[in-house]
Amino acid sequence: MTPSNIVAMAALKGLDIIAISDHCSARNCPALFELAGQYGIIPIAAMEVSTHEEIHCLCLMPTLESALALDEIVYSRLPAIKDEKGIFGKQIIVDKDENIIGEVPHLLWNATSIGFDELQDIVRSFGGIFIPAHIDRKSASVISQLGFIPPDSKFDCVEVKDISKIDELTKANPILKKMNIITNSDAHSLGDMNEAVNYIKAKSRNIEDIFQAILEMNII
Repeated sequence: MTPSNIVAMAALKGLDIIAISDHCSARNCPALFELAGQYGIIPIAAMEVSTHEEIHCLCLMPTLESALALDEIVYSRLPAIKDEKGIFGKQIIVDKDENIIGEVPHLLWNATSIGFDELQDIVRSFGGIFIPAHIDRKSASVISQLGFIPPDSKFDCVEVKDISKIDELTKANPILKKMNIITNSDAHSLGDMNEAVNYIKAKSRNIEDIFQAILEMNII
């Protein structure tokens, strides 16, 4: 799952837009941006952040620079715990040619000290999109951790992994009728990457128009 392999697989599967959203890190996004242009793919710098409540949230950032700025904030709010035994794999940073240029010492799988609402505000301050991730999962989702979607929620887009569960989710959480819903491969290995089966309709290839299309998406 190096950026070069991800981009090559995306090109093979005919994808136009991809995001790398590592847990609590955006440090492999620079390589993504260097490589994506070679294949005509639009890259989105992103991150999946675990909040203080252990809710996974997808943060899509408008620029590489804003993603790296978010990275600094998130990393500063991670527990200073090292995974000495490499149980969760090596936390390496690579360049476009897969040369290892660094390693992240603090365990990225941990929850940060950033609260759910606070993370929303931080992402929005950068012009990013805040999306509670895989809300249909029985762990690390806003519903699994809080038991419901707060009626005063400020976010207007959520991610659902299994779209067959939408009716069930909406019945239990009527607020979803007012929200935009996206789905994607949420791939953790190259083989999990979808073909070009999920679509958005954007006015142009500009990131502003792409973000607007995501916020208008609804698969209910």
